[in-house]
Amino acid sequence: MDLYLRYGPALVRKARRLLGNDADAQDIVQALFVRLLAEGMLAEGMLADGNTLDLPYLYRAVTHNCLTWLRDHHNRARLLERQAPALQAQARTRCDELALGQDLLLKLLAELSERQSAVLVYRFFDDCSQDEIAELLQTSRKTIGKDLEQVRAAVRRLQGGGDA
Repeated sequence: MDLYLRYGPALVRKARRLLGNDADAQDIVQALFVRLLAEGMLAEGMLADGNTLDLPYLYRAVTHNCLTWLRDHHNRARLLERQAPALQAQARTRCDELALGQDLLLKLLAELSERQSAVLVYRFFDDCSQDEIAELLQTSRKTIGKDLEQVRAAVRRLQGGGDA
């Protein structure tokens, strides 16, 4: 605890210069001292290799932790940016001119056959063509066309548009 009181403010200033953020700097310094405390080094004032726990060591440790944080923060931001569309809430999917909400989709899946449900997902969620769906389901394109008509009719019926 004595080391934290003695060197903590200087270490926070160094981390703040590197990170540009006071809260992150305090987190880095506190995490360093928590690690040292957990490893029993704070009580002894000695490192595992026998050297003393002094300001130069603490500066190096804070610098290393800040650089690691910056690298990880940059990588995290880059990965989140690349995956942003997948992380966003899914927009309503359109079945021709009608929007399919989750409630309608659940009702449709209960009403349609297994193959028709697969056609619905492949066509309106995965944006596959009728030829691609026919190949995936190992059936004819004409059968897929008939299934799509039944899906559309079920959507109209469930949305109150009557039978088509």
